[in-house]
Amino acid sequence: MVIALAAGLPGCLAAGAAAAGAGTGVYFTSRGAESIVEGSVADVERRARAVFAAEGIPVSGSQIENSGDKREIKGTKGGLDITVSMERQGGGQTTKTEVSARKNIAVWDKDYAQQLLDKIVKEK
Repeated sequence: MVIALAAGLPGCLAAGAAAAGAGTGVYFTSRGAESIVEGSVADVERRARAVFAAEGIPVSGSQIENSGDKREIKGTKGGLDITVSMERQGGGQTTKTEVSARKNIAVWDKDYAQQLLDKIVKEK
């Protein structure tokens, strides 16, 4: 069904729609990479912090909203401002997770953002 719907969309949109429908796909956004990750927001935040530690990214800020249903952590590494935004989905068993790695006001390192998101997805 997703593939049939995606067939009428332009290239990148079709790939993003198919990945989003798969529930585990990682796809690019305008600023980084995004996926629906298995696990609660608290669990995904724990995994993101573990990936930050493994990558040598010190956490420089964090934010919790909506009684913990929406969270964000920030850090910097090698001139990149890295942000992981997490938001509860559905019954709370999955979390919409977006990672961005900003070089400057107009340039984003989407490849590094995707690498970080892949590691968050795989982190246990």
